Amino acid sequence: MSAGDDLHSGAEGSRDVKRVVSVSIGSSRRNHTVDLELLGQHFRVERIGTDGSMDKAVELIRQLDGQVAAFGMGGIDLYLVAGGRRYVIREAKRMARAARISPIVDGSGLKDTLERRVVHHLARQGMDFRRLKALVVVGVDRFGLSEALVEHGCRVTFGDLMFGVGVPIPIRSLGTLRAAAAVLMPLLVQLPFKYLYPTGQSQEIVTPKFPRVFQEADIIAGDFHYIRRYAPLELPGKIILTNTVTQEDVADLKRRGVWQLITTTPELEGRSFGTNVMEALLVAAAGGHGSLRPQEYDRLLDQLGFRPRQEILNPAPAFAAEA
Repeated sequence: MSAGDDLHSGAEGSRDVKRVVSVSIGSSRRNHTVDLELLGQHFRVERIGTDGSMDKAVELIRQLDGQVAAFGMGGIDLYLVAGGRRYVIREAKRMARAARISPIVDGSGLKDTLERRVVHHLARQGMDFRRLKALVVVGVDRFGLSEALVEHGCRVTFGDLMFGVGVPIPIRSLGTLRAAAAVLMPLLVQLPFKYLYPTGQSQEIVTPKFPRVFQEADIIAGDFHYIRRYAPLELPGKIILTNTVTQEDVADLKRRGVWQLITTTPELEGRSFGTNVMEALLVAAAGGHGSLRPQEYDRLLDQLGFRPRQEILNPAPAFAAEA
C-alpha cells in the first residue's frame, strides 16, 4: 500500500518522537525499525520478536509500559471475529493485561476496516471478483476481508478447518463458516496459542498441505504466515492478498511464480508491517487513548490517502490476459 504526502519515512532526529512498539511472539528474525512522519507527527516504529516466548513478551511490555505511545500485539490475536460474534483468545489476554499505562491493540479493529477498503478499492480499479476464485486461509482471522470478497461476487473457499485444526474439509460459504465458528471457537480459544498458529521459530518451517485448494484459487488471501507455511512451493499466476511481508518473503513469492502481491499495509523501508503495528500507530497519532471506532479509522485512512500496495512479480496468467 502506498500513502499520500502525510506519511513519510525519516523522522529520526526530531526532538519529539513518539515510540510505537509491536511486541510479537513471532520470530526475532523479522525484527524491524523505521522512523517516519505521520499527520505532522514523528514516530519510531519497532517490531520486537520473542521467538515464541509469552513470558518474554509479557515482561517486555511491562518494562516499556508508559514509555511508549502505543503497543501492538504481534504474532497473536486478542479477538477472532465471525458473523458479528467476537471470540477472545485466552492466552492473549495475558499479554494485553501487561500494559496498564500505554494503550495496546492487536490489529483487529483496523484489520476489519482496512481490508474491506482494500477489496472495494481493487474492485473500483477494475478487478472483476465475479470471475475469480479465492482461498482465505483462515476466515475467522479475516472476516471483514472475507465478507468483502463475497460481497463483490468472488467464489470463496475458507481454510479454517484445514489450516486451523487439520481437518481436511474446505468451507464454501460464509454461513457455514459462521456455524463452524459458533461450535468450535469457544473451545479453540482456550487452547495454548501455539496449537492454533505458528509462533517463534516454527514460523520459518514450510510444510505444504492441501495443495488442491491453493491450485484451484486465483487469489490466496489472509495471514502471510499461514500462506507461507502451507502453500505449495509453486504458485504460478496467483494473486497473494496479505499483510506482513519482508523483502525475503517477496523474493520467495517471486520464486514460487506468484503473479501479483497485494499488501493491505504500507511498505516502510523494505517491508510491510502487520495490522497490529499500523493500528498502534494510528492510535498513537490520535492521542493514544485506546482502540478507535471504525469511522475514526476510516477518517485517518482517508487523511493518509492509503492505497493498496501492488507489485507485479511475474508475467500475468491467461485469465488476466482475457479480462
